[in-house]
Amino acid sequence: MDEKMKKHGSISWSELMTTDVPGAKSFYEKLFGWEFEDAPMEGMTYTVIKANGTETAGLMAMPEQAQGAPPAWGLYITVDNVDETADKAAAAGATIHLPPQDIPEVGRFCVLQDPQGAFISIISYTD
Repeated sequence: MDEKMKKHGSISWSELMTTDVPGAKSFYEKLFGWEFEDAPMEGMTYTVIKANGTETAGLMAMPEQAQGAPPAWGLYITVDNVDETADKAAAAGATIHLPPQDIPEVGRFCVLQDPQGAFISIISYTD
C-alpha cells in the first residue's frame, strides 16, 4: 500500500460486502478486468481485488453482523488511532456499529454511522 494512504484522513481501502461472491467476481472481472486473490482468514475467505496488478480493494461475503443489509461498497479512512477517533466520532453524534477491533496482520478498525446516516470504516494499519 502506498505510504500516503496510511496517513490520517486518507481514503485507503474500498470493500464490497455481497451475498454473491462468485457473481460479483464474474461481473467485475468482465467489467473492469479485475483479478482476484483469495486470502483465507479465520472463519471466512477475504478476496483482494487487483487492478492492473495492484491491490486496490477487497471483497467478502456479507458477515453475520450485517445480515439483512443490501450488498454495498464501503470505504476505509486511515486514522492515527482508531479508539480515539471512534470516541471522538461518538461524541460528535456517530453511532458505533462495530467497536474497535484488530484484524490480524492488517491493523485495527471500527465501523461507524455518521449523524446523517452514512456508514464508514476507520482503520490504523500495523505497518
